[in-house]
Amino acid sequence: MAAPLAPAAPEACPVPLPRFDYLPVALFGSVMGLTGLSVAWRLAAARYGLPALVADAIGWAALVAFLALALAYGTKAVTAWPAVRAEFRHPIAGNLFGTPLISLLLLPFVLQGLSPALAAAAWILGAGGMVAFAVLIVSRWMGSRQQLAHATPAWIVPVVGLLDIPLAAPMLGLPHTQPLALFALSVGLFFALPLFTLVFARLVFEEPLPQAQRPTLMILVAPFAVGFSSYTATTGRIDAFAEALFLVSLFVFVVLVGRLRDLPRCCPFRVSWWAVSFPLAAMAVAALRYAEHVGAVPADLLAVALLAFATATIVALAARTLIGIARGELRQLAG
Repeated sequence: MAAPLAPAAPEACPVPLPRFDYLPVALFGSVMGLTGLSVAWRLAAARYGLPALVADAIGWAALVAFLALALAYGTKAVTAWPAVRAEFRHPIAGNLFGTPLISLLLLPFVLQGLSPALAAAAWILGAGGMVAFAVLIVSRWMGSRQQLAHATPAWIVPVVGLLDIPLAAPMLGLPHTQPLALFALSVGLFFALPLFTLVFARLVFEEPLPQAQRPTLMILVAPFAVGFSSYTATTGRIDAFAEALFLVSLFVFVVLVGRLRDLPRCCPFRVSWWAVSFPLAAMAVAALRYAEHVGAVPADLLAVALLAFATATIVALAARTLIGIARGELRQLAG
């Protein structure tokens, strides 16, 4: 008589292989830069008669980049959650989780013509997420002792994120957004000054930033350039305080461009270089709005020069990134 068959062992659930575990959340900065450049070209088209098709093409590129990155980073979250958690808990990289939220706040400039409802939904999701993220990050800073060496320009991102909330609000026409815009503007500007001072002190008194982090220096321009645009969007005017914000941003920009001019020769390309894209686009946007306000030829020349510089830089970053992806180098470029 044959022995009874032993029950089959239950099959183990397959563990998904990590996918895109090397992908940094900071790469959403490319969406920020492309969207900001699209806004700048739209302003230039209105003022100088430049082709609006350029702004539309850049905006669509920003939307495609956002969808691709959301899919890739979502895959990373599903298949490599420990890597996401470690990145979020990192004292420097954790601040860059504000970049996808800022992208949501900027994409309504692209989505408004396609679907006002979708643009409003993106802005609401981005605004709510940005406020919650800022509260979380500030609580983290105050809840435990921080090291001065960790006070890098990435710490500015939560503040810049708050300042981005008012930008698209007037265009969307949503009710009761003025108090939120005023809240974001006031809190963003209030925290911008001590954080800028803290990061400046770290740059002066501590060791220089590692090569991979040097492009993030340009983030220091953003609180003043974005603060200018945020202030004018909230108040509806350009007054002496707004002009002061723009002039400070211009001074910081000139200083940092001098610091970063040798970057292509001294440092190999990394996706962290995209950190320069949004501050450059924000400077171009601020300069175009300032030129419209003052109506002087030197201001127009400055605005056109900044727009050309931002465009050339972002096109170069996009081309080098796409070449790296085509060659299968994304893992190395993300290192």
